[in-house]
Amino acid sequence: MSTRTLPLLFLNLGGEMLYILDQRLRAQSIPGEKARKDEWTDVDRKRVMNDIISAMFKKNFMEELFKPQDLYSKKALRTVYDRLAHTSIMRLNQASMDKLYDLMTMAFKYQVLLCPRPRDILLVTFNHLDAIKDFVSDSPGILNQVDETFRQLIETYNCLSDGEFQLIRQTLLIFFQDMHIRVSIFLKDKVQNSNGRFVLPISGPVPWGTEVPGLIRMFNHKGVEVKRAEFTTAGNYVTPQREGSFELYGDRVLKLGTNMYSVTRPVETHMSGSSKNLASQAKENIVPNPLAKEELNFLARLLGGLDIQKPAGGETGFRLNLFMTDEEEEHAAQTRPEELSYKVINIEATQEPGRRAELSRILGELEVAEQRPGSAEKGEDLLALMDGL
Repeated sequence: MSTRTLPLLFLNLGGEMLYILDQRLRAQSIPGEKARKDEWTDVDRKRVMNDIISAMFKKNFMEELFKPQDLYSKKALRTVYDRLAHTSIMRLNQASMDKLYDLMTMAFKYQVLLCPRPRDILLVTFNHLDAIKDFVSDSPGILNQVDETFRQLIETYNCLSDGEFQLIRQTLLIFFQDMHIRVSIFLKDKVQNSNGRFVLPISGPVPWGTEVPGLIRMFNHKGVEVKRAEFTTAGNYVTPQREGSFELYGDRVLKLGTNMYSVTRPVETHMSGSSKNLASQAKENIVPNPLAKEELNFLARLLGGLDIQKPAGGETGFRLNLFMTDEEEEHAAQTRPEELSYKVINIEATQEPGRRAELSRILGELEVAEQRPGSAEKGEDLLALMDGL
């Protein structure tokens, strides 16, 4: 397991989250002069994006994230994104948050699988950050936060060896290995099967620095080529024209990690049979997690820099629905296997008085009382997500 994987996982999943939220906010936006009090406007969309990106790239948050550490559980990371999504005036209920996280994870899993070289995971990350910079192009302060993280990525990862990037890729694939959620975009593009597993191409550009397959060279004991043989390949391979830029600005060449939601189309998620089996296995696995205390410390440090924004004055939070209708959202909440819902996370309480006090403080900060001023209002949904680890 690589101790340098967490920043790449967090930033890429965060980039996918922002793509999805931006697409859904645009789809539900109403021109400002025509909008009712309970409807989204483009001003609201920009405010939500700015608030989330600003919280995501806070200096102290990034400092904790970039410290060498093992990956933590899916529930721990999900808790961070749930908190992050609610640092703005936007509110997501449980079903929409589940769908958002499913889309994020499956998109990045596909990108990791398709990376020509392990090092190209860094180019995927840069594509996400380039797009995030476009979201806040008119907010210099937030843009500077993203640039600082960009520089930290370059300083931390550009010097790593190919072997270290291979270990990072393996760590990411282990994290994603049991996730097989079907996504409509992938199904329609025939890059995902009905069981939720991805279809990997056998054609296209080969990794930078490698040759198109089809030639065998034989050398003698002195290293001199003595014979060649050609063979036919099943795929149609091409040599990439140039390597993507690993600098702050430049052409990344690789398109993985760019915004696939730029063309509006509905995106649905469905639990595959293997994921349902995983849910039943999770229910049976009740062995206490030996890393519970460490994960709690990790969450305490990370979430300490993420404050849930409370509406000012008489303003109420905007509710965002990631489904086409409220009925679909309600149905998804009722049919999702309970074991795959991240609504509550259990914590192994420690005997240290100081740590118990810290735990109480964290949980107290994370509790958000459910407020529903009226169905026509931009009401808040209950963010009940952290009861433990």
